[in-house]
Amino acid sequence: MINYKENYNKWLEDNFFDEETREELSNLIDEKEIEDRFYRDLEFGTGGLRGVMGAGTNRMNKYTIGKATKGLGTYLLDHYGVEVCAKKGVVIGYDTRNNSKDFSEITANVLTGMGIKVFLHSEARPTPQLSFSVKFLNALAGVVITASHNPKEYNGYKVYDEYGCQLVPWQAKQVIQYVNAIEDYHTISFEGNDSLLETVEVTDNFVSEVMRQSRYEDATAKADLKVVYTPLHGTGYVPVTKALDLDGFTQIGLVKEQAVMDGNFPTVVSPNPEDRRALEIGIEQAKKTDADIVLGTDPDSDRVGIAVKGSDGSYQLVTGNQVGALLMNFILKNTDLSKYSHPAIVKTIVTSELGADIARKQGINVFSTLTGFKFIGEKITQFEQAKLKGNTEQNYDFLFGYEESYGYLAGTHARDKDAVVSSLLICEIAAEAKANGKNLLDELQEIYAEFGYYKDALDSFTLKGKDGVEKITAMMSQLRTEGTPFDNTREVIDYSVAVDAEKGFGQLPTSNVLKYILEDGSWIAVRPSGTEPKIKIYYSIKGINQDSAEKRLTDIQNTIQSKLGLK
Repeated sequence: MINYKENYNKWLEDNFFDEETREELSNLIDEKEIEDRFYRDLEFGTGGLRGVMGAGTNRMNKYTIGKATKGLGTYLLDHYGVEVCAKKGVVIGYDTRNNSKDFSEITANVLTGMGIKVFLHSEARPTPQLSFSVKFLNALAGVVITASHNPKEYNGYKVYDEYGCQLVPWQAKQVIQYVNAIEDYHTISFEGNDSLLETVEVTDNFVSEVMRQSRYEDATAKADLKVVYTPLHGTGYVPVTKALDLDGFTQIGLVKEQAVMDGNFPTVVSPNPEDRRALEIGIEQAKKTDADIVLGTDPDSDRVGIAVKGSDGSYQLVTGNQVGALLMNFILKNTDLSKYSHPAIVKTIVTSELGADIARKQGINVFSTLTGFKFIGEKITQFEQAKLKGNTEQNYDFLFGYEESYGYLAGTHARDKDAVVSSLLICEIAAEAKANGKNLLDELQEIYAEFGYYKDALDSFTLKGKDGVEKITAMMSQLRTEGTPFDNTREVIDYSVAVDAEKGFGQLPTSNVLKYILEDGSWIAVRPSGTEPKIKIYYSIKGINQDSAEKRLTDIQNTIQSKLGLK
């Protein structure tokens, strides 16, 4: 077991750690804070690194970044050789968070110092643009410094493979072994080699690929749509406004105070477009300008949230599942499916079945993956590799992928969720609806009338620190030991043991998720977050109408939360 006090004293007294780090540590007086910073090493897991910034082994800082990067670099050198690494190298991107640029430069210095070529984005740009860049530049891997929509105290480090897909467990396991093998920070060199560093700017190339996904050509309808857009102090500003302008949207009202790139996110509690509070300034601007729709992208512009003006003039948020269904309906309606031999869509196991039902009705193959867009990206790669190898059994044509947490991807230009292409398509749906005398809420009601009402919800409980981690572990153990808390349970799926994937793709990786499927097809899923100290409970409840679904949801929420002592 790690002796946190011993680790603390090592960092405090060792001149290898810079003066700023040691001064920060010397000012700590709360013993719990010291313990939390040093009771473990910040884990390099299947999602890379993510944590609170600060000094300590359990924090995001120069040294934990350096350790992860040395592990990644050693892995690449062992697998590809010095020559290939010096030529093809790694692409590095970063968002607008505090320290993101500094961390990207530290990553670049460690890699170039190891003899590995680095292509460093010249400006803060979206995560999907990093994903695109890896393939575009024919690199071996990618790294992006971001903590997505987390609060300002957080940052993260995500690794991508040669296809631009975030590492999935079997790949990450190999890199993790190299990272964990580094037991001494003193072995990390932060001296870079500038001859191996190239600064790149590929925004126009990225946006050009995004534009290929445009599905609606009515220029008059596009010019008539009034949009308010906020990048929430993040990376979406340049590519989103560029794409909308190229597509013919002329009435884009930018939330100027939130277009400033600022890692303190001064105008919001949290830069999460799932949270209405993050869109409040945009909604107020929309009320003044009578806008039809509000778009908000998170700091690394891989997620987008929207608010829609209803018939009564108020602005209503649309959930990730609802936007997924709208996008699914629009894409399938505006795609010549005869061009594809085996069209397919991909969603996650905690995403509503509504969009999938729309696809199934048109004979589209539906795949479900574990939570995390990397698994959707992996499916795209599997489909493409099957096509190249002539494997007819696994040869599918990817049309669309989405997850309930406001992440969507149309096209294969990226292997990650992309708020740039999503913003483009959402505006096209809204323009088409307005041209037909409707709005997106009307479009949703038409979908419900055809497929039934779905009430989807997510409860997320934050339990910080070492004690919180232990409580979350105990909750999952309790559910597995005591059985289903719900009446009329048809099936319980425990993804911590092997579960077969669809259509001959073997088995899903194991994951700490429990899913309860009820007799009517409603379901509840429980999973700890892989990147934050949270336990999440997902609900997808079917009903004959909104009132019946909402009442049933309340009853089910009370049942599970009482069971886990969360009420």
